[in-house]
Amino acid sequence: MNGKNNGPNPNAVHPIEKRKSICFIKNVITKPNIIVGDYTYYDDPDHPEKFEDNVLYNDDLLGDKLIIGKFCVIASGVKFIMNGANHKVNALTTYPFGLFGNGWNTGISDIKDLPVKGDTVIGNDVWIGMESIIMPGVNVGDGAIITPRSVVTEDVPPYTIVSGNPAVIIKKRFSDDVIKVLLDLKWWDWDIDKITKNIPILCNRDVEDISDY
Repeated sequence: MNGKNNGPNPNAVHPIEKRKSICFIKNVITKPNIIVGDYTYYDDPDHPEKFEDNVLYNDDLLGDKLIIGKFCVIASGVKFIMNGANHKVNALTTYPFGLFGNGWNTGISDIKDLPVKGDTVIGNDVWIGMESIIMPGVNVGDGAIITPRSVVTEDVPPYTIVSGNPAVIIKKRFSDDVIKVLLDLKWWDWDIDKITKNIPILCNRDVEDISDY
């Protein structure tokens, strides 16, 4: 557990006593294929502890995972679409006849026929804006920003801002040189004492202050 002046308890469900809308997600996860890092939070005014309800079509048979890094900010209404939402696309129809049985059993699709796109991976220090949708198999790089109501269908490079439906790159947050420094730095993997000590620098824009670490 963190000390009194060393940040919130990472094992708390609601780390801010007077703001119950914020929930450290890793402490409410029940499904083994959803993996979330420390200090990543979901902000929802209604039921933030029900984050898993926003991971849709999570079919255990497909074996895909949702992996979210540390220190991510996920706004209310963000949805993660898993591969269980996919339908067979190499047949004359996408309709899942076999799902209903009663003589339609021959329409059951084999798992290998479904367009499974692998794990969905969200990096560290990622901000996902309100009501955005992340599609199956997408990889979002460290430090990326997804603006509200975006639909992310393709991978997002580190420290890049994307927006729209489908989401497209708006701009990089920093120069390539600064991005390289930050990716090498991996501040989110520091111990909490070091992070706490360097918060004034991390909340500044001058990478030179921290590039010696």
